Amino acid sequence: MTSCMLRPVRVALASTVLVLAAAALAGCSFQPEEKVWEISGPVFGTRYHINVVLTEDQSRLETLAAGIETELEKVDASMSTWRPDSELSALNSADDQSDWFPLSDPLFEVLKRADEVSTLTEGAFDVTIGPVVNLWGFGPEARPDQVPSDGELESALAATGHDKLEFREMPPAVRTEGHQYIDLSAIAKGYGVDVVARYLDSEGIEAYLVEIGGEVRVRGRKPGGDAWRLAIEQPSPEGRQVNRVIALESRAMATSGDYRNYYESDGRRYSHTIDPKTGKPIAHNLASVTVIAEDCMTADALATGFNVMGFERAQALATRENIPAYFIIRTEDGFETHQTPAFSSFVTQ
Repeated sequence: MTSCMLRPVRVALASTVLVLAAAALAGCSFQPEEKVWEISGPVFGTRYHINVVLTEDQSRLETLAAGIETELEKVDASMSTWRPDSELSALNSADDQSDWFPLSDPLFEVLKRADEVSTLTEGAFDVTIGPVVNLWGFGPEARPDQVPSDGELESALAATGHDKLEFREMPPAVRTEGHQYIDLSAIAKGYGVDVVARYLDSEGIEAYLVEIGGEVRVRGRKPGGDAWRLAIEQPSPEGRQVNRVIALESRAMATSGDYRNYYESDGRRYSHTIDPKTGKPIAHNLASVTVIAEDCMTADALATGFNVMGFERAQALATRENIPAYFIIRTEDGFETHQTPAFSSFVTQ
């Protein structure tokens, strides 16, 4: 995703960078008393870029930057499968998961939303797919020397299934049927965006854009009254090109595609997006799908689920549920695009 900014000034603050932002897309005009400032840094194996609309106040920006880092660290410490000391790793390594495992409110919230999206997509989105993700080499374990055999996939799939998770509201807890390994990589990044947005709300920031690894949530408008404009990327590994530009206000957007995270073996390309029904990387012609929702964790999870489902099934579901979704399909002649009726009002070009 791209947002309305240039970066002529850099002020280092620990691991975070504060940048004075100026107009980059046509139509951006700022009031003299307000500027768009960017706070950016590394997180979750990618980077975050956060634009806030404020009058110039260096101490205020530094306070926000420190708060954002603290909030993102909490998410990582709770939901990372790459950290052996995370809350999720403790759940995954529990000897007996048939007993209630207590959860923090954030982890419970994410697991419950994941379960709701799993039900809506008839299992196309499934956070219990972790063992299969690891088997293909897209998790924290090392990439295999060869692709998994059918027998290995069958064994790994037998240990999955979102319907094997049972939740307790008070106090929040989960228990499972059999031993489950949960991977939240397709929803935790979106949740991280939401956490930062909530923090900015609590700090009285009335206009912002939060982006982590391409997942975005915005509130308010830029100085001058223009909506935040975001680019949907052309799904090509050769370079970054814009396929469509949309305008957002108080919404979140996420994209799932097969063109960034993949590897090749014996002349075949294997996407990181795994179909929970087959245990194999998706191999259809849907190159990317973008979803707009009220919150980013929902958009993140739906985009992944729709990507697994493929164009025909995903479009039918999104249309029926009035979900704004945009599909880019790979053809012999290039790409063709489709959008649900609910998506149309967001398109600017």
